[in-house]
Amino acid sequence: MSPYRTHYSKELNQDSDGKEVVVAGWVEDIRNLGSIAFIILRDRQGTLQITTFKKEHPEVFKKLVSLSRESVISVRGICRANEKVRNGYEIIPKDVEILSRAETPLPMGIVDKVNVEMDTRLDNRFLDLRREEVRAIFLIRDKIIDSAREFLRKEGFIEVHTPKIISSASEGGTNLFRIKYFERDAFLAQSPQLYKQMLMATGFDRVYEIGWYFRAEEHNTRRHLNESTAIDVEMAFIENEEDVMKILERMILHICRKIEGMEELSRLGIEITAPSLPLPRIRYDEAIDMIRKKGLEIEWGSDLGSDEERAVGDVMKERGVSFYFITKYPLDAKPFYTMPEGNLSRSFDLFCNGIEIASGSQRIHDHDLLEKRLREDGLDPDDFKAYLKAFRYGMPPHGGFGMGIERLVMSLLNLKNIRECILFPRDRNRLTP
Repeated sequence: MSPYRTHYSKELNQDSDGKEVVVAGWVEDIRNLGSIAFIILRDRQGTLQITTFKKEHPEVFKKLVSLSRESVISVRGICRANEKVRNGYEIIPKDVEILSRAETPLPMGIVDKVNVEMDTRLDNRFLDLRREEVRAIFLIRDKIIDSAREFLRKEGFIEVHTPKIISSASEGGTNLFRIKYFERDAFLAQSPQLYKQMLMATGFDRVYEIGWYFRAEEHNTRRHLNESTAIDVEMAFIENEEDVMKILERMILHICRKIEGMEELSRLGIEITAPSLPLPRIRYDEAIDMIRKKGLEIEWGSDLGSDEERAVGDVMKERGVSFYFITKYPLDAKPFYTMPEGNLSRSFDLFCNGIEIASGSQRIHDHDLLEKRLREDGLDPDDFKAYLKAFRYGMPPHGGFGMGIERLVMSLLNLKNIRECILFPRDRNRLTP
């Protein structure tokens, strides 16, 4: 424990009565009534009350009431049981050490019941993260990632880390961040897709990565980021995409069960109910019918946009369903490495409350078919030599998925903007802090 602290706020209770403790954190509020003052101190676990009497410790009293909000202090004192205050106890201070005095005024309020603009919050993210409801989002996010990792390890997956500087597009297309790599041009990786597949030729069979995506898309919507994180999974010796979907839906179930009892959910006014398995599978054709019945026009073969996804989500909500798959997309709507099934593909997307959170498929494992599909997508196989080489010397049937972490957090917590779900967002307009 730090020399400035022996206990966090939640480690103390009424049974700690009479115990000498040292607590530390940020001054959230001060109420000076003249002869007595109440200071609310916030640490990583919550808040506690410090009660100081002017007569008993005049110097301590003077120090505490002179503080500005959000100053950082360490307090040594006696814990006293008190049913009338928060947590059922208060600290009667003997000594106070001021570790950092906050300037005034603050760029934004922390506990004030006043709406703060998103840009102001993000410009002062270090302050924004002190707010209880914002901290709750990231504690839940942490639990989601930890739960996913726990599930995948139990299922025999090993964690890997693939390059984020690459020589060509991971999935084709032009939405790449170009960088100077010594005397050559290189790009930031859109996803670990090609490397995940190459690893299926090594005998590892099951791998996952919690990694970064960099996409130079000029979107400026509440659902898009230019730097995002995802849980990427690849597995070998599968029969078809259904084997991959079963892993994904079981991982979702495990995550929901792990977070459904978190107290942070109540701070956000959210209840999580673990879904029943198997999750509904809706074919692309069925989804098109749902969209048209909602009054939207869409041609068969088109990819689904936000409005179309929301329309399907509304239909599923009416049926009491939060999580569901859309399967069997047209081949032309999916990347070159997706296994064909006639003019369709062995692919799927997973949705939560009308938001796409994961995309996956069975992959092509035949070298010649893969090269053919590259050409059909207007890509030059010579740009993918290192990738294609892995398919020439023994590649098992395989498939996988990528699940966006921010997308999952956003949809589970019913948040309105994906920028709420990542510490320091990067979008078309934001490069700092």
